[in-house]
Amino acid sequence: MTVMIPFAEGQKKLDWLALTDALAVGHDGPKADVADVFLYEGNNTLLNRSAWIAGLGLAVKCATIFPGNKAAGKPAIGGAVNLFSGQDGALEAILDFALVTKWKTAGDSLLAARRLARPDSRNILIVGAGTVGHSLYEAYGAAFPDAAFTIWNRSPEGAKAFQAQHPDVAIADNLEQAVRGADVITSATMSTDPVIKGAWLQPGQHVDLIGAYRPDMREVDDAALQKARVFVDSRETTIGHIGELKIPIASGAFHAADVVADYYQLAQFKRHNDDEITLFKNGGGAHLDLMTSRYILEAWSAEG
Repeated sequence: MTVMIPFAEGQKKLDWLALTDALAVGHDGPKADVADVFLYEGNNTLLNRSAWIAGLGLAVKCATIFPGNKAAGKPAIGGAVNLFSGQDGALEAILDFALVTKWKTAGDSLLAARRLARPDSRNILIVGAGTVGHSLYEAYGAAFPDAAFTIWNRSPEGAKAFQAQHPDVAIADNLEQAVRGADVITSATMSTDPVIKGAWLQPGQHVDLIGAYRPDMREVDDAALQKARVFVDSRETTIGHIGELKIPIASGAFHAADVVADYYQLAQFKRHNDDEITLFKNGGGAHLDLMTSRYILEAWSAEG
């Protein structure tokens, strides 16, 4: 029987730390086969992201992007995730698209932060007050319960709206000062030009980059990559596809071999000392959607 898992009810059964543990276990197993398919009609897009992992099954994440919906007061993005059994191909669950995306995206970054950020990190800066920023506040708050949060957003109105939902969060007016004073910088912007400069980074910081997902997008400059030890969630879905790494590699400012490790080399996700700067590029990927969906289904089933 196929299970339907909606957003609100499904989310109540989840735990950020348990999710990162599940992602770590998922990367101990066989490597995933992944494929993306894009279809276009005018400004509208259908995106299918598929993954197959022996022992975890198969997932197809379908997303529709209709930018014109905003003018009609409708959501611009819709979709669902289909989770299939790896034993007989049966459809086990249909999961809410936003549920899987939220927990996959922030959980991906949190797994790296739990291993790369200093355990005594107390000042966490969120760059970008969008939907992902709210998820990062939840996720990082679970792993660093004593931390103080600061939000910076390109528009002050966005930062104030974020603070209205999370009153304990301070608003930064100056991004450079906020970066210099943070222990962890987690960035989820839609920027094509770097917003965070390597010259601002300080010893001991951890930088978490989420926003860039296209070949023309970047959130940090060359100096930031050159100053840090760089990690990714997947070499295959980041190095040759996302501008954060693709652009500096093409210019010679950075080299693919300089990436220390991805999640299939999770044992290497560790700090050498308290003064080094670590940088993680979150690229997402269908294999992480599959691992997250499997975790969600198991949590749902365990709760009856």
